[in-house]
Amino acid sequence: MSSTAFRRAGIAALALWTAAGQAAPPGRITLHYEMSRNGTVLGNVVETLEHDGETYTITSETRGRGILALFGVLKRTSRGRVTPEGLRPDEFRDERGSSWAVSAKFDWIAHSVTQERKGKSSETLKMQGTAQDPLSLAYSFAFAPPKAKEYDVTRADGRGLTPFRFTVVGNEKLATPAGEMQTLRIAKVRDGPEDKSTDIWFAAERDFLPVRVLIVDSDGTRADQIVTRIGD
Repeated sequence: MSSTAFRRAGIAALALWTAAGQAAPPGRITLHYEMSRNGTVLGNVVETLEHDGETYTITSETRGRGILALFGVLKRTSRGRVTPEGLRPDEFRDERGSSWAVSAKFDWIAHSVTQERKGKSSETLKMQGTAQDPLSLAYSFAFAPPKAKEYDVTRADGRGLTPFRFTVVGNEKLATPAGEMQTLRIAKVRDGPEDKSTDIWFAAERDFLPVRVLIVDSDGTRADQIVTRIGD
């Protein structure tokens, strides 16, 4: 595809997203995913979004298969507020068993993020621009689509602040275990050859909820999370 055609596809996709993505998703919805690495299925992920139009909670639970099941349930949680600009997280937690946990607490007045490990504050970092945690980043677009072909966001996951730039790639039909879906795809702009690529697909006819996340390392290793079912 030429650069002109690519740009037109992105603009058309953005127009579709803006037109169709205004309504909020249901007050409670669950998405089931299959997680794989280089084509080998490693486990299952269940994510539930709950909101009342003013506040939200997203929970994500990952269970490994086979020997990976011995590691128990990996749980991540994001909670915060629903705003006209999308989701604004107040706290993100990443728990792996009873002895390991990190969190990020957002102070939107001071424009800072405080990181904690095992409940103890480690450091407070200043936000640079808009900050999202990994869960609010993926689900925020169901409430407020981006207003440009490219946009910047800082990811806060309790381990640091990482600046990302995403570009709207375009509309794609995506084959999933839950059926074929019309989707909108976005991609993280890579900073260099050693940077990971991250692509996210959103279901255009299912409130632009995230239905696939693909991360490719610089060595070609592929971590894929694809939806298998939408609903409890």
